[in-house]
Amino acid sequence: MELSPVTPVEKQNDDLESPSVLPAKHRTQKAREKIQFVTLCWFVCLEGWNDGSNGPLLPRLQKVYGVGYAVVSLIFVFACVGFVTGAVSNVILAERLGFGKVMVLGSLLQVLAYCIESSGPPFPVFIFAYFINGIGMALQNANSVGYIACIKENAEAKMGLFMAVYGAGALSSPLVATQFSHLPRWNLYYLTSLGIAISNTIALIIVFRFKSQGECLSEIGIVEVNNSTSEHSHLRQIFANKDVHLLAAFALLYVGAEVTVGGWIVTYVINVRGGGSSSGYVSTGFFSGLMIGRVALLWFNEKIGERLVLFIYAVLAIIFELIIWFVPSLIGDAVAVCVVGVLLGPMYPIAMNHCRRVVPRWLLTGAIGWIAGVGQAGSALIPFMVGAIAQSSGMKTLQPVLIGILGLMTGLWALATHGSRRSD
Repeated sequence: MELSPVTPVEKQNDDLESPSVLPAKHRTQKAREKIQFVTLCWFVCLEGWNDGSNGPLLPRLQKVYGVGYAVVSLIFVFACVGFVTGAVSNVILAERLGFGKVMVLGSLLQVLAYCIESSGPPFPVFIFAYFINGIGMALQNANSVGYIACIKENAEAKMGLFMAVYGAGALSSPLVATQFSHLPRWNLYYLTSLGIAISNTIALIIVFRFKSQGECLSEIGIVEVNNSTSEHSHLRQIFANKDVHLLAAFALLYVGAEVTVGGWIVTYVINVRGGGSSSGYVSTGFFSGLMIGRVALLWFNEKIGERLVLFIYAVLAIIFELIIWFVPSLIGDAVAVCVVGVLLGPMYPIAMNHCRRVVPRWLLTGAIGWIAGVGQAGSALIPFMVGAIAQSSGMKTLQPVLIGILGLMTGLWALATHGSRRSD
């Protein structure tokens, strides 16, 4: 599926349209593009809000349900199964139902999940809600990231800004979750998430109106042309692409590391560094850095080159993780965690931009959807693994595990295809 500007298609009709009509139409398309972009940003803000709340709430969940690290980590396991289910289902559902319907379906699943969680149900029901939420987030994440990647003008900047909004949501929710974690009715925190999820559903219905991706893109001046000569389905072509698998593995480790830091760092600070009841704000510092890095370092990424700069960020992140590990300072650790957020921030947008360069355009949306879905599975798998290790060896193992994950990420990035080899 190739994406190309609408203008060349309309040139044949230039004689039929006055010069004043074309600029007006262009302005309308640009305004529509901004509305669509803001709507998708609202979803990714909710996604960040969801992920950022886990850190402050984990200690309270352990206390309320009387469970240890390994058992409370089941919320990540169920979310992982949900993410993988959503990622696989998306490749099929996107073709059959279309972009607009799949986005609304995903948002409704999130609404259902937050309704369950806000009631403070028994632990098995509570963690099942994470499974439902995982499916909903994977469907929306896959389609929204794929849609943003289809916008060709200022593509890198828009992807970076889109991912930065995730950081904005993730840094906001710990501020609220930390307050609710001290209240008797801690579960009412999920009513705030429910309110955001309902507004997200309404926005998706109003803006995209259950339309297919092609119809939505045509409204902003982009048409889809399927140049695929393969007789195989998109699903089979995607799974046969080596670059997709490398980037999916990279995304799994990256998102896993990101959510692990944001989720377990509060417990680490409390148990290992002796932090107090305000330790939940350390998670806010991390996600603040994440948001800042995705916007403030755009110029540096362009100047150095995205492939090389990711190696630089990875090495520096490992150095600061070593500082957190070996320097027993509460304030120093909080600052270092924030810096790690800044360094990790640009990595995911860079990976998505690289996918846009090396994957054939007719597979782009499905491929990015699969990569994003697998990445979201990492947000459940890696934190659970850390929790299981901490159950037997203590929370002090968090930093060496994170350093190992960052090292594996760097190795996978080195194996990724250089430059562009996409066939359009």
